[in-house]
Amino acid sequence: MSEIQDEPYVLISADTHAGADILDYKAYLASSWHEEFDEWAGSFTDAWGLLDEADEESKVGPSSFGSSVNWDTPKRREHLENQGIVGEVVFPNTVPPFYPSGVISAPGPRTQDEYDRRWAGVKAHNRWLVDFCAEMPGRRAGIAQLFLYDADDAVKEVHWAKEHGLAGVLLPADHLLKMENLYYPRFDRVWEACADLGMPVHRHVIVPSEAASEESGDAAPAVGRHEAYWYGQRPLTHLILAGVFDRFPKLRFVTTESLAQWVVPHLAALDLYCESAMDSSTLTSFYAGPAVAKLKRKPSEYFATNCYLGSFFNRGDIDARHDIGVDRLMWGADYPHHEGTYPYTMEALRVDFAGVSQEDVRMMTSGTAADVYGFDLANLREIANEVGPRPSQVDVPLPRDQWPTDSVCPTLTTDWRDLVKSVS
Repeated sequence: MSEIQDEPYVLISADTHAGADILDYKAYLASSWHEEFDEWAGSFTDAWGLLDEADEESKVGPSSFGSSVNWDTPKRREHLENQGIVGEVVFPNTVPPFYPSGVISAPGPRTQDEYDRRWAGVKAHNRWLVDFCAEMPGRRAGIAQLFLYDADDAVKEVHWAKEHGLAGVLLPADHLLKMENLYYPRFDRVWEACADLGMPVHRHVIVPSEAASEESGDAAPAVGRHEAYWYGQRPLTHLILAGVFDRFPKLRFVTTESLAQWVVPHLAALDLYCESAMDSSTLTSFYAGPAVAKLKRKPSEYFATNCYLGSFFNRGDIDARHDIGVDRLMWGADYPHHEGTYPYTMEALRVDFAGVSQEDVRMMTSGTAADVYGFDLANLREIANEVGPRPSQVDVPLPRDQWPTDSVCPTLTTDWRDLVKSVS
């Protein structure tokens, strides 16, 4: 293979996590909140923090909020470049002011009083994120947090985020304690702002439950883990059946950390559902006919133009890439989470991409993310030439007996989805 043919991949992780240390958020809050913040921060505890006994710098998502790599740019840069990663899409990870638990495990606000406080906290995080991204210009695409409790507030924050260089917005995830129905017409003003400003909208999969406790019992995280992917798939149906992509054809929607194979049968079922809804003799038509009659295209066609899947994948996802749409997939490391690819990114890349064409690998590891988030590939190329993995290194199958035994990343383990597939 020639040097040109073996040009290093420009790895952009479409899924990383960061946030300020709790006390560092105070500087980004209005002074009127400072006294209350001191009281809250002094008493904050989170049962999820005891979940993972892994290294302090790499814990399972809900328990990773205290790791210093969330905010320590020199350490973080060293870790990522050691893995060959030169660009990152940054989702939240720590504990914004007045949250009841870490951002990855908390439900959305349920009362006006809770919303007022947590909205102040979310805005503090977004302002911290602008400064964090500025520490590595051109290499971080920050994703601003939103709540949908007040759509007018959300629209203002979308405009603020765009004006200050952030690259997209994150909607609150569904949670067993607080669901978010994205089909409500009142949210059109949010979709319109995001479409007009070129701000992709995200849902990031979480474990949608409480931690185990005397009150919740041991079943809480078990149920949350089992239902996590289902909750992650839910918003795609909401946006499609509500006709959001017809009204706002420039809107981009990204589901992050949901794996990918599920979308093929999911879209096939939605297509069939809509076809049935157009038959007036069916029960489906009774319920869905009015909404489906307004749609201009099939659900699978909306996905092919407006929707993306990001984060780590397993080999089954990659093998299904042309059924999914190879240009719909954006690889990510999920750094610094224990369930991400760190510190075994090369091994994960070999599992996913050995035998896959360079064209497809480059699209999934940088091309699509550069288009969605505005990364300058020419600038990132200079760094990738020094640290990026070469195709000749990635295009080597990883024997099963060489898979790391201390990784819980679905790329490098037999996850429950593989077990279900093997007995179906």
